[in-house]
Amino acid sequence: MGATLKDAAAIVGIGQTPFAKRLPESEKALACRAIIAALDDAGIAPSEVDAFASYTMEETDEVEIAKSIGAGEVRHFSKVGFGGGGSCATVGHLAAAIATGQASVGVAWRSRKRGSGPRPWTAARAQLPTPAQWTRPFGLLRPADEIGMLARRYMQEYGATRDHFFNVALACRNRANQNPAAMMYDRPLTREMYMTARWISEPLCLYDNCLESDGALACVVVSAARARDCRRRPVYVHAAAQGLPAQHHGMVDYWSDDPLSGPARSAARHLWKGSDLGPRDVDVAQIYDAFTPLIPLSLEGYGFCGRGEGAAFTEGGALEIGGRLPINTSGGGLSEAYVHGFNLITEGVRQLRGTSTAQVPDAATCLVTAGACVPTSALLLRS
Repeated sequence: MGATLKDAAAIVGIGQTPFAKRLPESEKALACRAIIAALDDAGIAPSEVDAFASYTMEETDEVEIAKSIGAGEVRHFSKVGFGGGGSCATVGHLAAAIATGQASVGVAWRSRKRGSGPRPWTAARAQLPTPAQWTRPFGLLRPADEIGMLARRYMQEYGATRDHFFNVALACRNRANQNPAAMMYDRPLTREMYMTARWISEPLCLYDNCLESDGALACVVVSAARARDCRRRPVYVHAAAQGLPAQHHGMVDYWSDDPLSGPARSAARHLWKGSDLGPRDVDVAQIYDAFTPLIPLSLEGYGFCGRGEGAAFTEGGALEIGGRLPINTSGGGLSEAYVHGFNLITEGVRQLRGTSTAQVPDAATCLVTAGACVPTSALLLRS
């Protein structure tokens, strides 16, 4: 599959709606707006779309979307599970379908009203999902509570500090301050603000947590051959991978021998195996950042540094433009918008087109990752 997929498909269109705490449109309307914008960006008519890929948590479905945008006959559709872990896999599924002749024009999308909608963990349930049966009765009610415990263990074992987490939050906020589309565009962050912010789930403070956002994004994938004739400069899907370690259980695998070694390592192993490139060849990275501690864990998991070295990697402006590995150059989930990581994909495309608001000079390769603690996925994009 790696040899078949390598550079066989490309992202040729991206689109998004505004991001805000509260938008008036429905999730369906937002999805259609983002998809139509992406198709227009590519110069492709909606009637040519014959493939869709989305998340299982997406409230809109391909049937309604296809009718609403005026798609033709659809011959490939797939859904990827696990929320934030599914973002990159949607593009990977489309790239694989196109590389094997199952589709010609694919659309992946994510539409979400998390800012104005309910929190999924607050819903009353007669029966908890299996992993939650072992955690929620003991006070781990939200994702922040689970990641908080994981962060504390990382701090204990490897000497990570809140300053290391601040380095992550600051890098994302600095990039958002350059991006007019970001929710935090006009809100700089200082160390004093971070250190005195209210706790969400200790040791995670307000700025260690992603935003709650309304908005939608989409991208269009076609074959490499067709991509050369599209309106925009193509961004090739060089490699794609998913990862679910053996016996993994829940968002944070506390009961394993090593809960700090999660699905990111599994996805990374398959990603690099199917690639001609390695971590040293990556010019810019869009790393899933629902919570700041996920960045150092992902830096380790994808091979940018050794085990336990992810926190120290963030020092000295390493994550900023001009640093060792610029990350999340639109602001990411922490400071642009949190739409289950799909904005990391569209920003990766902008970087390789050379159109980012925080452009990395001569960027030719971009790693994009999905959720680090759930069954996950990743993309390696190249120009």
